[in-house]
Amino acid sequence: MSGEAVIRLRAGGWRATLAPERGGAILDLSLGGRPVFRPTPDGATDMLDMACFPLVPYANRIADARFVFEGREVRLAAQDRFAPHALHGDGWLNPWTVETAGEARAELTLDWPGQSSVDGVGWPWPWRARQTITLTDQGLEIALSVTNTGETVMPAGLGLHPYFHKYPDARLTLSATGIWLTDAREIPERLAAPDAVADWTDGLALAEAPFVDHAYADWNGEALLDGGGRRIVLRGGEGADWAQVYAPVGADYFCVEPVTHRPDVLNAPGGERGGLARLLPGESLTLAMTVTAEV
Repeated sequence: MSGEAVIRLRAGGWRATLAPERGGAILDLSLGGRPVFRPTPDGATDMLDMACFPLVPYANRIADARFVFEGREVRLAAQDRFAPHALHGDGWLNPWTVETAGEARAELTLDWPGQSSVDGVGWPWPWRARQTITLTDQGLEIALSVTNTGETVMPAGLGLHPYFHKYPDARLTLSATGIWLTDAREIPERLAAPDAVADWTDGLALAEAPFVDHAYADWNGEALLDGGGRRIVLRGGEGADWAQVYAPVGADYFCVEPVTHRPDVLNAPGGERGGLARLLPGESLTLAMTVTAEV
């Protein structure tokens, strides 16, 4: 993107490039000159080509881009490629403001005023998101938050969407108690044991795994990513009780996404522990992710 201002971070052998104007995304993350995240192709403008981006004020799909919250019916914007569903919120589709930027740390913010379009489509509650991205000698740290800046209670959720470089011998280990099976529309239908699709508990080679695009429930907060002669460790902070795993067959990447809720949580049955937060005016929801290496 011509004239785009990027931020380059470095610490020890770690390097990262940030693109605040492209949804607050990370364009690349490497260690010792070797990719950890799948690098963004030169000149790419598709957000799904980015190396990592924030999910706010909700993560993953919302069925038919509609939900009802405390008696209020809400219609969301749905991009053509994902229609009829809404996907990943608004944070990844808007430019972020750089509050501070140094050699190893940057802080970005995004203010959402609340949708006021004449057709009434869009997230109606105002919020402010903050993303702090830090490199240390140990690796990458991301802290993401959203604050309700409105005058009424707001539903909320968060996630981070890293695309990891998949080495030929890549292997994923991840422990969870369940997996959300989806219907033909890719909307969660019922909770099952992880082996109903792919059980990563004892480690599973990506080359042997089926297509996976599912939420894992009661994740223990850690994922081990082996390949290329080293081990990458992803950890989710408090509130990341779900991990969305996206592993397309034959792709050169795979995703392990720490999220605070399961997909379509805004349409979950009453009483379900799906992870939806309800923020009073001035309240915040936070999520953290670290990526370190064991060589």
